[in-house]
Amino acid sequence: MLEDLRAVYLPPLRDPAQGLKPSRSSQLSRLVQRLSDEASRKDVVETLAKLDSELKTKKPIADAQAAVTKRHKDMLGEVLSQKLAVGLSPSDFQRVAARLALAVESFEVEQNGLGFNNLIYMAVVLSELSLSKEAAYRALIVEEPEAHLHPQLQAVLLQYLKAVETPANGERAVQVFVTSHSPNFAALADIDSVGCVYHAPTSVDAFFPREVTFEKRKKEKLQRYLNVTRAEIFFARRIVFVEGAAELFIVEVLAHKLGIDLQRHSVSVISADGLNFDAFLPLFGKKGLKVPVAVITDSDPLNAYPKPGEHHEPSDTAKIIAASANDYVKPFFAIKTLEYDLALNAKNRPTMLAALKDIHPGIGKDLEAEVNASEETDKAKVLFKGMFERGDKGNVQKGAYGQALAQAIMSDGMEIEVPDYIAQALAFITAP
Repeated sequence: MLEDLRAVYLPPLRDPAQGLKPSRSSQLSRLVQRLSDEASRKDVVETLAKLDSELKTKKPIADAQAAVTKRHKDMLGEVLSQKLAVGLSPSDFQRVAARLALAVESFEVEQNGLGFNNLIYMAVVLSELSLSKEAAYRALIVEEPEAHLHPQLQAVLLQYLKAVETPANGERAVQVFVTSHSPNFAALADIDSVGCVYHAPTSVDAFFPREVTFEKRKKEKLQRYLNVTRAEIFFARRIVFVEGAAELFIVEVLAHKLGIDLQRHSVSVISADGLNFDAFLPLFGKKGLKVPVAVITDSDPLNAYPKPGEHHEPSDTAKIIAASANDYVKPFFAIKTLEYDLALNAKNRPTMLAALKDIHPGIGKDLEAEVNASEETDKAKVLFKGMFERGDKGNVQKGAYGQALAQAIMSDGMEIEVPDYIAQALAFITAP
């Protein structure tokens, strides 16, 4: 039964050039023998014998044989000397296969790049495996196939590895197991084929997204949104989800202001590209990935501009996000939005206006005058509406503004006070 189960394991510290060198046990030798029958083997041996006969008539080889034979007879005499012949070594088909080597663009394999050699070696292995008709089961187990491959080649390789499980042209299916630390592979793989082994709070655990119950069309949405950056969720120890580019730029800067290094706490900040938290959050909890998750989002009360300490009814979306909380997932809500909550603090407004003037000098100058002329209790509302509720005048792009504000804080050293809900989220996600 074991002989019917074929599996080839490619370890992480593999040397593909060594595996492609001529030898009886090389994968290339195995492939050549797999593709031969008795008639073709006989034909190869006869062709080699003819070539050997022709080579022996050529002057350099004939002269070398004569010189070696004379020296040998002089040394041992007629009785003890042996019959010598210079030429191709005695050959049967196995020896021929063992002496074959691959050339790459007219270079030897050792002169080729490690990444391409990995791909060549996998091609040889998969060819031999898929043609193994006597095996009842065939598997390829590859650790870290991304080694020495740039992202485009990683994508091409993964697409091909998917295809070998449903082969054509008479080949047999090969089941492929891949272990990887590459977010490229995690993003490109079908979500149902992913398994995640990770450090849970008290043990090493395994998680399979295919076992999660998603609401209708949410799994497809997750697959659509899993790009290389968001695929970090399968590797991170702690995660902060934010709505978009503005928060992505600002949250890390605000963490720095609080003396928190998110990288040292193994925190990944992930943009849900809007309010798409519903596609990601089902992955986390007692039946999912047991890692701390903070969701930093807006409460978005309709047509309301709360004063400090006031709380208006949040939007329906915010209520849904609040309901998704569990032992590992905790949402943190702005009074209204990130920019509005920042503007509620008088110390933050000069910095916010300076960032605005950096990307929109005219709008910034006019809005600064409006803010200075307004009542203290209305300044946050005036500043927020003057940027993001301008009507026909065209709103300021939140992503571009977030980047400018982060630049003003980090590079220009301008003052900023961190809103309470963000400070609470960062304290939660970095807690021991």
